[in-house]
Amino acid sequence: MKIKRAGLFLALVTFVSTACAFLPSSASEKQSPDAKVAVVNGLAITQHDFDREMNGTKRRLASMGKPVKDEQLQILKVQVLENLINLELLYQQSQNNGIKIEEVAINEQLNTIKKRFPNEKDFKKAMLNMNISESDLRTQIRRELAVRQLIDKQFVEKVIVSDKEAKSYYDSHPDDFKRPEMVKASHILIKIDPNADDSHKAEARKKIEDIQNRLKKGEDFASLAKEFSQCPSSANGGDLGYFARGQMVKPFADSAFALAPGEVSSIVETKFGYHLIKSIDKKPGTSIAYEDIKEKLQEYLKQQKVMKQVGEYTEDLKRKAKVERFINKD
Repeated sequence: MKIKRAGLFLALVTFVSTACAFLPSSASEKQSPDAKVAVVNGLAITQHDFDREMNGTKRRLASMGKPVKDEQLQILKVQVLENLINLELLYQQSQNNGIKIEEVAINEQLNTIKKRFPNEKDFKKAMLNMNISESDLRTQIRRELAVRQLIDKQFVEKVIVSDKEAKSYYDSHPDDFKRPEMVKASHILIKIDPNADDSHKAEARKKIEDIQNRLKKGEDFASLAKEFSQCPSSANGGDLGYFARGQMVKPFADSAFALAPGEVSSIVETKFGYHLIKSIDKKPGTSIAYEDIKEKLQEYLKQQKVMKQVGEYTEDLKRKAKVERFINKD
């Protein structure tokens, strides 16, 4: 089962859009950065806020292999605006509840952000490029920490998942707790350009055949991988570690999983080129024992409960609030 390992606050991004401080923002071509895209109980969300979060969301989706298509753009705009409204509502509620964030907590968070950069100069350059001051960033951190504290106090500290509840989930979702069959293998790769002509393919084939012949004569696989393989794994003697069948392209996986430990494959062709694969070890598919997964499962179920409750809470705040939206729908 894939249990989310991030903190509960980060798991709530579908309901609460935390500001993405270090994703480049671009001002709208049609609106001033100070223009209002929404007003929540009399407090404005600006075009600058919206543009920053919109660009950050598109970057995150692209990094996950899900670039935003033109026909999806308007739906995304609406979702981003609603996330910003949710965040503003929760921040306002944190202030109504008297939550105050100490400067030391802000300093700690700011220092954590700065550590993502090689040095102070690079940090300041990034701030300058994004047209954001350190004061603005501190305000942003303060708001995020206040919302996080509200969620912790209102929900995280109160939600409990019993052992009985976790065990019931475990028993009723057996497929979620299966470990797939795994293989540990090394390989030697001679690359082929996708646009290579027959002569270049024949040349690559000849190289891999020569390596294959040297292996048959008893030369060491790892040494030959270090010398000839055109994969980054060559630095480790071709070692790819353990992998499941679906993590590799089909021809490679089919060959690797068919080998017994210690065996070397015949030449395997994939879209990357020609491979020789050596099986190192195999682990059969198994089910994860309840005791081994119990704590992570309870945390996962707690996350689900908290996310649901925060979503309902935010919608209730929204129903009681005065929210005006002015998003450009072009």
